[in-house]
Amino acid sequence: MNYKKPFFADEFERRVHDVKQRMERAGLDLLICQDPANMYWLTGYDGYSFYVPQAVLVHLKADMPMWFGRLVDVNSAHITTDLPAENIVSFSDKRLHHPEMHPFDDLCDLIDSRGWGSDRVGVELNAHYYTARGHQHLVNGLPNAKFADSRELVNWARLVKSEAELVYMREAGQMVSNTMQKAIAKLKPGVPQNEVVAEVFGSQVRGLDGKYGDFSGPPLIQTGEQTNTPHLSWTDEPLPTSGLVLMEFGATRRRYCAPLCRTIHIGKPPEEVKRLAKVVVDGVDAVLEMAEPGVVVEEVNAVWLSVLKRNGYNKIGRSGYSIGLNYPPDWGERTVSIRPDDRTVLQAGMCFHFQSGVRLEDFGAAISESFVVTERGGERLTDVDRRLIVVD
Repeated sequence: MNYKKPFFADEFERRVHDVKQRMERAGLDLLICQDPANMYWLTGYDGYSFYVPQAVLVHLKADMPMWFGRLVDVNSAHITTDLPAENIVSFSDKRLHHPEMHPFDDLCDLIDSRGWGSDRVGVELNAHYYTARGHQHLVNGLPNAKFADSRELVNWARLVKSEAELVYMREAGQMVSNTMQKAIAKLKPGVPQNEVVAEVFGSQVRGLDGKYGDFSGPPLIQTGEQTNTPHLSWTDEPLPTSGLVLMEFGATRRRYCAPLCRTIHIGKPPEEVKRLAKVVVDGVDAVLEMAEPGVVVEEVNAVWLSVLKRNGYNKIGRSGYSIGLNYPPDWGERTVSIRPDDRTVLQAGMCFHFQSGVRLEDFGAAISESFVVTERGGERLTDVDRRLIVVD
C-alpha cells in the first residue's frame, strides 16, 4: 500500500514506554483509549471511524498495543500502524447500533481471553466519543475488573512534543498562516460569509508547498456586535460595508493542529477598536517573551492580565490551552489551561494557542498566536501580521 506513515516505529515505542510508566504510577494494569487522538498517538491508526466504538488497549505486560474496531476498518489499521496482525481485532458488526448489544461486549470477551478480566483498568471518562452506554457495557461485561478514570493520562503524555512532532506543528502553522492570508484577501463588502469560509476550507485541504492538509475544526467567523460571541459559525449574510470581522480557524498537518485568530475592520476603524487591538497585541508580546522552560503557567496568565488591567480591560476565563494532535471537534489537548490556577511548569516542546480574545459589551477582538515553548521564549508557529487588519 502506498501509505506514508507519519513517524518511524521507534517514535511509537518511546510513546508506549512512557505511557506504561505513567500507568504504573497511576496503579493501572490495562488502559483502554477511545480518544481518536490518543489511538493515533500510540499506534499511528488513522481513519474516519471515531463515530463508532473503537479503542486501543495498552497493557503493562504486553509488548505492543492492541487495536479494536469495526471490521471494515481493519485494513486501515493494518495500513496505518506497525501492529502485528494478531493485535488487530474487530467486533461483530451485528453489535453496531443495536438496541441491546454493543461492540464493547466483544471487547470484554477479548480482554477476558487475554487473562486481563480482573485487572485494574483505566478508561477515558472525559474523552469525546466515549459514551455512557459503552462504559456501562464494559462494567457489566467485566464484573471482576477494577475501573478507574485514567484522567487524561495519554493526553498529558502528549504534552511535550518530540522533534518529529514539531515538524508537523510548524508545517500546520505555515498552512494556517497561508489560509488566513487568503481569507483576509476574500473580505470585501457584500461578499457572503460562506464564500469566505469556502476559501478557508479549500486552502486548509490544499495545504502548502506540496504538503497537504487534513480536515480540521470548522472555521468560525463573526461580524459587528457578534464579535463578542466567539463560537458562532458562518451564515450567508454579506459582509458589511463597514465594521468588524473576527475569524478563527486552524490548519492540520498529519493531524497536528495550529489555530489562529485575527480581527479585521472593513473601512476606517473607530479609535476604541484600534486601542483594544493594540493592547491585545502588547499583551501577547509579553506572553511570548516569558514563555520559556521553568515558568509556571499561571505566571504567564498573570502577565497577560496585568497588561490588560493597566489599560483598563479585563478577561474572565482561561486565556489559552495546549495544542497538538487532535481530531474534530477539538484542536486542544484538554490538559493545560492558561489561567490563574494552573501550576504546570513550562517545558521546551510544549505547544499552546494563546487565545487572546477580549470581549466588551458591543464588540470583541482577538489576535491570537499558536506557539512552541523554547529556551528563547515562545516561538510563533504562525506568520500573519499581528495587528488590527484594515480592509478598505
